[in-house]
Amino acid sequence: MPSYAELSELLDPRTTVLLTVECQEGVVGSESALPELAEEARSSGVLARIARLVAAAHESGIQVIHAIAERRPDGRGASRNARLFRAAERLPVQQLAGTPAVRVAAPIEVTEQDVVVRRLHGLSPVRGTGVDALLRNLDCRTLVVTGVSANVAVPNAVFDAVNLGHTAVVPADAIAGVPSDYTPAMVRNTLALVATVATTDQVLACFRRQCRTVRR
Repeated sequence: MPSYAELSELLDPRTTVLLTVECQEGVVGSESALPELAEEARSSGVLARIARLVAAAHESGIQVIHAIAERRPDGRGASRNARLFRAAERLPVQQLAGTPAVRVAAPIEVTEQDVVVRRLHGLSPVRGTGVDALLRNLDCRTLVVTGVSANVAVPNAVFDAVNLGHTAVVPADAIAGVPSDYTPAMVRNTLALVATVATTDQVLACFRRQCRTVRR
């Protein structure tokens, strides 16, 4: 784990963006298309930790972006070139644009300053979705990645952030995947090689200090 000084230097509110990945009702909510993943995100406290991080980012003046995966009712533009996409088409809950399934899930709060980015295709919440351009325009140097799933979308976001020249920070207890023992193994053996891995409490401590600094 990084020292407080190292992490605090990375999390300058002027150049830090907090990203939530697929924290939407149809994925982590009570009516999820993926109940096992939703249960893991909620029972483990991951969703609650993400909500705390988002609230602290709001207080600290750190930009928040919510990356949502959705599809048109007619399926136009949706990816079908992987088994995952074809299986999603058969799920009882569809992530259809304009429905409750693609709303950011409680207890995460969305403010007017937040940016919600919706993608209709692919696996990545960052590259090819508009998020990459937003990060450049926001002068982002550090991207804090939270959300689901540790199996696919979260690693995609981290790799893309690094490839785009950003430093990725991953609060390891603010991401979820299935089965439950997969996430720590993936963090330890994959994400730790390319990202700064921390805990939610470590990141919150930095955010809160930045908030006190801003208020002075």
